[in-house]
Amino acid sequence: MRNAMEFEVWGDYALFTDPLTKIGGEKLTYQVPTYQALKGIVESVYWKPTIVMVVDAVRIMNPIQMESKGIRPIEYKGGNTLANYTYLKQPRYQVRAHFEFNLHRPDMAFDRNENKHYSIMKRALKAGGRRDVFLGARECQAYVEPCVFGEGEGFYDNYEEIHFGTMVHGMNYPDETGDNQMEVRLWNAVMKHGVITFPRPEECSLTRPIKKMKAKQFNETNVQSANALLDEIGGE
Repeated sequence: MRNAMEFEVWGDYALFTDPLTKIGGEKLTYQVPTYQALKGIVESVYWKPTIVMVVDAVRIMNPIQMESKGIRPIEYKGGNTLANYTYLKQPRYQVRAHFEFNLHRPDMAFDRNENKHYSIMKRALKAGGRRDVFLGARECQAYVEPCVFGEGEGFYDNYEEIHFGTMVHGMNYPDETGDNQMEVRLWNAVMKHGVITFPRPEECSLTRPIKKMKAKQFNETNVQSANALLDEIGGE
């Protein structure tokens, strides 16, 4: 597809926080990445308000291992406190995703050029992303490079099914849904032969509202199209 991307992402640690563990100040990672965490990685490679990134699948390449660390996070009122964070160790994933035009943003219709976005996305991926890439938490620095999804040997290739129970799928934001509220999506994650295939956000039936909010407005006054930038620098 002219709007698809496949890449491998890896790092020393990952922290895809189970929100149930944050109540007491501790953090415990999910065993596998959430849709929203992977979407954040994809958007770190390339994103514009014109498009919506959709994560199709993730392949778990390395065995799932956890490691706990004593952390001294900063408290809201100043100073430090003590906590235990449990991270995934040596995570490595293959990701398949694609972009679609955001039809809830008619203000960005002037920037809907599939070939342009595809070309920029491919160059950004080859360069390692346009923004810092991390695995779930800011302290978990990660790296990306293009790959062919399914190539190479994965640790769970011969495992029929592994169920991970109810997990956070992702967040619904007003600029992607057209509704003036933020929602959380839940789903029951299942890995088959090392691959987790995600349902699309609108296919998730378990959603809960969080708060009312409005989408930020983008238009030609605060976003510059690639064509305008090309004309500005002289067409080189």
